[in-house]
Amino acid sequence: MNKRRDQLKAMMAPITAPPPPSEDRPTRPSVSSGSLKAMGLSLKSLSDDADEAQALRAQLASGAQVVEIDPNFVDPAFIRDRLNVGEGDEFEAFKARLSEDGQQVPILVRPRTDAPGRYQAAYGHRRVAALRALGRPVKAIVRELSDEQLVVAQGKENTDRKDLSFIERALFAARLEDRGLPRAAIMSALSVPKGNLSTMISLVRALPEDLIVAIGAAPKIGRPRWEQLASLVKEDDTKWREAVSDSNFRAIPTDARFERVLKALVRRPKKPAMHVVKSDDGKQLARIEHAKDQTRFMIDNRHAPDFGAYLVDQLPEIYAAFKRRADA
Repeated sequence: MNKRRDQLKAMMAPITAPPPPSEDRPTRPSVSSGSLKAMGLSLKSLSDDADEAQALRAQLASGAQVVEIDPNFVDPAFIRDRLNVGEGDEFEAFKARLSEDGQQVPILVRPRTDAPGRYQAAYGHRRVAALRALGRPVKAIVRELSDEQLVVAQGKENTDRKDLSFIERALFAARLEDRGLPRAAIMSALSVPKGNLSTMISLVRALPEDLIVAIGAAPKIGRPRWEQLASLVKEDDTKWREAVSDSNFRAIPTDARFERVLKALVRRPKKPAMHVVKSDDGKQLARIEHAKDQTRFMIDNRHAPDFGAYLVDQLPEIYAAFKRRADA
């Protein structure tokens, strides 16, 4: 695997500093000097990195050119698809792999018309964050993209790689709709049928967005449990706020944050009221529990071994006396 990764790194190696600017041509990121066709063919041998190789082959086959950009000049997409970018143990492990193996798949960016010299990422936000932390340039493909083209590319890349959690995908869909994107485009971006998309967006609408953001991606939590949380939040809008405002809430893993909020909202059944019957000398004779639908007598046979049997024998007469009193 390392040999194949070294192969890919070597193919990307010719990417160097940008050419000097001229009056007629603004400074642009440098273009890889290697043959794009040769790179595409070489990628066929990278079977152990099939997902990444497939993504790169598709990009190169479209005639894209790979360039190097300072990650500090790359801004996030106008709608974020990821929660918790740049935090947690998984990100640290990802950054370590990137440090060791190098960036194997370029990100996709578009030039910002409102800020010359800066770019907006369609996808690859984790790679940008990791390379920024490592102080390394980011390899990117630069394309002119409309807003709709950007979010479709953004959604498709993450859908194909299966690295967005359920709630990230659902929140992304709702944010796209809020932005005015038609549902047909959102369905294309996320590769989901109409019914599933409606369910995802409805669920996000039933949850406060600041709660979702506070919990984070929660990759182990699927739709049914998020629906359970939404139903509980509808009943109680205060306990989850107390849970997420706890000083150590952000320090725990994202799946554990979900569990903590859910636990705070789940109502525990009240313990039944307890009454203890004691003898004149202070010994416990019985415990009586008063619940909503029943009353339970528990005789302590250690202190009154025959009292339980006596009480059972007397119950019919005690009940008859109760009835006579009630009818009087």
